[in-house]
Amino acid sequence: MDLGECTKIHDLALRADYEIASKERDLFFELDAMDHLESFIAECDRRTELAKKRLAETQEEISAEVAAKAEKVHELNEDIGKLLAKAEQLGAEGNVDESQKILMEVEKVRAKKKEAEEEYRNSMPASSFQQQKLRVCEVCSAYLGLHDNDRRLADHFGGKLHLGFIQIREKLDQLRKTVAEKQEKRNQDRLRRREEREREERIGQRSGSRNRDRRRSRSRERRRRRSRSASREKRKSRSKSRERERHRRHRSRSRSHSRGHRRGSRDRSSKHKSSREKSREREKKEKSSSERRHESTNGKSRSKRSEEREAGEI
Repeated sequence: MDLGECTKIHDLALRADYEIASKERDLFFELDAMDHLESFIAECDRRTELAKKRLAETQEEISAEVAAKAEKVHELNEDIGKLLAKAEQLGAEGNVDESQKILMEVEKVRAKKKEAEEEYRNSMPASSFQQQKLRVCEVCSAYLGLHDNDRRLADHFGGKLHLGFIQIREKLDQLRKTVAEKQEKRNQDRLRRREEREREERIGQRSGSRNRDRRRSRSRERRRRRSRSASREKRKSRSKSRERERHRRHRSRSRSHSRGHRRGSRDRSSKHKSSREKSREREKKEKSSSERRHESTNGKSRSKRSEEREAGEI
């Protein structure tokens, strides 16, 4: 087919590099190649359907029995063309024995074709049999005649267009299998990664719950310790308050006792002081009375002396 020049780079070294790199990791270019080849096959199938519709509109309608006999002749023609093309290929490669064997098979198929043509000829009028009955090739969408000779059939089935579409269809089937396998593998890997992620999440949740339980237990333990320490502090404070209360009571008792003792000593000292004062007062009184007596005696003696002095002076 005249498709023009290809815009891609065709290099065997790049192909070898790609094959080596594709072994290490999956580049998944098979999907692009499959899409590219599917476009060729879709276009060929579209042309085949259009050619079939055109033939159905232009050719005379025949019965189902006659159509089946004509289809059998077309199939035998196709087999003859394929065998002749294969024999020519083997002869070109130098494999003469295999080519001769295939030519013997061609003779057998020709005999079958002759019988099928006789049946087809007897099932319809001679005028209709002379008309060329065309058929569309399912591989390359080319027209095939019911009365084509062997050379024409060999040229068609051994031609580049027909063989090229055969190669494209085989490669497309291979790529579809490869892409399906890789997609299945990718889906399995994705599912496995998701399961691993879910398992890690479950493990993380379990570890998180364990950590939460540990934190909760630690917090409970801390609260217990705090409550214990608080209760100990309360007991200590209570014991300290009790000690202070006892000490205060003891001090108050000792103070009251000391006050009573001081009061008793004060009373005794006051009593002692009062007796001493009384004795001192008595002593003072006695001294004053003695002094007065002494003064009176001294006054008398002084008066006598003064009188005697006066008398002596006189």
